[in-house]
Parts: sequence; C-alpha cells; structure tokens
Amino acid sequence: MLNRRHALACLAAAVALPRAARADVAPQRSEIRDSLAKRFSEAGTVGTFVGYRTEDYLIIASDPTRSGEAILPASTYKIPNSVIALDTGVVADPDKDVFKWDGVTRAFPDWNKDHTLRSAIAASAVPVYQEIARRIGEERMQKYVSLLDYGNRNIGGGIDKFWLTGDMRIDPMQQIDFLDRLRRGALPVSKRSQQLTRDILPVEKAGEAVIRYKTGLIGVDDHSEPGKVRPSVGWLVGWAEKAGEQTVFALNIDIREPRHTAARMTLTKQLLGDIGAI
Repeated sequence: MLNRRHALACLAAAVALPRAARADVAPQRSEIRDSLAKRFSEAGTVGTFVGYRTEDYLIIASDPTRSGEAILPASTYKIPNSVIALDTGVVADPDKDVFKWDGVTRAFPDWNKDHTLRSAIAASAVPVYQEIARRIGEERMQKYVSLLDYGNRNIGGGIDKFWLTGDMRIDPMQQIDFLDRLRRGALPVSKRSQQLTRDILPVEKAGEAVIRYKTGLIGVDDHSEPGKVRPSVGWLVGWAEKAGEQTVFALNIDIREPRHTAARMTLTKQLLGDIGAI
C-alpha cells in the first residue's frame, strides 16, 4: 500500500501543476473539475475547494492554482493549537479546565464569557486560544509546529497572533495533509490529544453524513470591534463521514459580502455533494 503522505504529496504536485504537465504525476489520483468552480461564481465570489477521497487516494480540486496558494490559517489554527494544548498539559481536560473571560467586550457575543476548550472551539473564541498560545510559549509552540509539519512552520509575528496577522501560512493541500493525519491519529503526539481534539471539533449533519469542521476568517482577531469586522477570506476545513467512507476537505473563499461568511457551509455541502462525499 502506498504511504498516505507520499500519495498526498504526489497528488498535491499533480493538482498544482498546469494541466498539460499533470499527466506525469499520478494523474489517476487527481482531478481538476471546472464544474466545482462554478459554485463560487454562482455565490458571487471566488474561492477554491479540494476534497480528498481517502478510500481511493483521490484528490478532487476546483482549480489548479488557488488550491496550492498559502494564506493565513486564521481560526483553523485552533485545531493544531488544541492538539498542542492537550499534549503539553496546558489544557488537562477539555470540559473541566475553565478560561475566565477578561471582561473586555469584543465583536462576537459568544467570546464575552467563560469557556472550556470544547466551548471555545465551538465559539471560535480567539481570546481563549491566544491565552492558550501564551501559556504554551514560543519555544514549545515552535517545537510542536515543526513536529506537526504544519503549514510553513513559521510562528513569527507574535506568539498570540502569528496565525491571525503574523507569518504563518498554509495552503488547502497542506490543510488536508494535516487533517488527514489527525483523522487517522497519525500525528507524532499522544493518541489522547488527537482523540480529544477530534471529539471537540464542531459537527454538522448533512443527511446521513457527519461533517467535522473548523472555520476561519482572515481579518478577525481579538481587537475586532462590534459592527466593524470586515474579514477578507474565509476558511472551512475538516472531513465528512458517510457509510464508512471519509473525505477530507479544505475550502476558502473571498468574503465580498457579509452573506459569504455563512455561505461557507452551504458551499461546502454543495461541493461535497458534487464529488459524492455526502
């Protein structure tokens, strides 16, 4: 059996190459479907979607370029941040350790209260995860980011904002690679920290399918003011499970209108349906 990470690397290369060159790089395991890109134009924006059908090592992408472009992970970084917090013991129990609200009113009402790790990832509470990052510290954070082989491994720009406004970058293919390893419990950290992270991820139902996911908005941080949040790009990453088959995916779109923030899940469900994942 092919090594899964090797297969993903080959597929990533295939997807990123121009159409004429892809024939030499595992073409039977990667596809560009122009029909998927139409979903974004129908929604009045642009974006990219990549799905990885794990049973047959098949990558299906909406385009050959943006699918390989690295950008800030924004709140999708809460996934590895949770893994690291649990593995280091910064968070011992995702349901019992409480992070007290600091009393500062921020743009999102759900941020303005006490949180556990489980409730914080559900609310995408930036201040909680910034406190977690500070407790982890720069040295341990860099060690783990490198160990997890996450994105460009660069935590420059501040220990509590490198994923929001700093130097961290990740592309959709790298998102899928990381998520697939987490899904399988194959990250080089404890099984417990991976299982608990999988367990606290938000869940969306789609018919008989279950979607475990995390959102992210570039342009939103702990200084965002009520009524003045203007995100530029939105992420939605995770994996879908149906009838024993799983598809890991990554989507990002330009947020041109407020409705595009909510459209991320709608688009994700449509695109997963288009590739037969749900």
